[in-house]
Amino acid sequence: MEERIKKVYDALASLCARREYCVSDIKAKALSRLDSDRAAAEELVERLVSERFVSDLRYATAFARDKSSLSAWGPLKISQALRAKGISEDDIRAALEETDRVKSSDALGRMLRNKWKSLKDDPQGKLKLIRFALSRGYSYDAVRGTVEEIAAELGTSHAMMK
Repeated sequence: MEERIKKVYDALASLCARREYCVSDIKAKALSRLDSDRAAAEELVERLVSERFVSDLRYATAFARDKSSLSAWGPLKISQALRAKGISEDDIRAALEETDRVKSSDALGRMLRNKWKSLKDDPQGKLKLIRFALSRGYSYDAVRGTVEEIAAELGTSHAMMK
């Protein structure tokens, strides 16, 4: 292996040992470091994948777990972000199965209760609350059910929560 390519390989392997990367991210890094030498970059990426430094499934699982629990993203937003990275539908589905749906539902409830505090006097509050949750990647059915739970919990007679 050419010395320049070996140095790039070592650098990329070191990066992959510290955190998860998907194939498309590593390919971009390889291309950048090899001055757009596509053949050499492809060879490096294939080697990193075969030596299990890079795995789209591992990356997708870690990404889904982090975004679900730390950022309170819903499954739709996580799926879209992973698709944008070029992750296969099978890997996305497997990664989403690893996320805890109960925790995701709890996170949605906490997030909407916190958001409601700033919207409770707004006549468009319910609509804004729903739009906010949809933008975070939750399905309409899940959002609607959670908003109705919050309305029942708070016992609000406010017109927008009816």
